[in-house]
Amino acid sequence: MIELTSLNGSFFVLNSNLIETIETIPETKVTLTNGKYFLVGEQKEEIVQKIISYNRQIFIDTVKLTD
Repeated sequence: MIELTSLNGSFFVLNSNLIETIETIPETKVTLTNGKYFLVGEQKEEIVQKIISYNRQIFIDTVKLTD
């Protein structure tokens, strides 16, 4: 799950596994696999980094559980 900012300034948490595309239109549009989309304040690169960080943390936590 990653935290994003809607254009009205409120924060929400999104399941990053549901993201299909991220595009700049000039706002950043995050489209989900079900066709729903969100316009957010973060730049595309920032969202990608949040997804990478989240997935990295999941992997680290999983490795710790198996040790």
